[in-house]
Amino acid sequence: MAEIAFETVLRMADDASVQHVGDGAVVRSGQLYTCNGTTEAFLDKVDGARSLDHIVDLLSEEFEVDKATLGDDMTALAAELVAEGILADPGA
Repeated sequence: MAEIAFETVLRMADDASVQHVGDGAVVRSGQLYTCNGTTEAFLDKVDGARSLDHIVDLLSEEFEVDKATLGDDMTALAAELVAEGILADPGA
């Protein structure tokens, strides 16, 4: 899996897109993926300029969740999304 640090700036993969549908979202990246509200909120904040730490700050305010726990969860999510080709590999 990709190494994701808090200072890593995240961006969507070139061929990935997010479509909002009802109570969730569909992500296209060669395949279709459905995602829950947390992943949808995370992907909405990935803009190619924000670091993982900045995204976690925004999400912790939005969901009123402990930042340390959320940081661990979002680091794991980001690594998974890189592995699936939804987020660009920060090491490439």
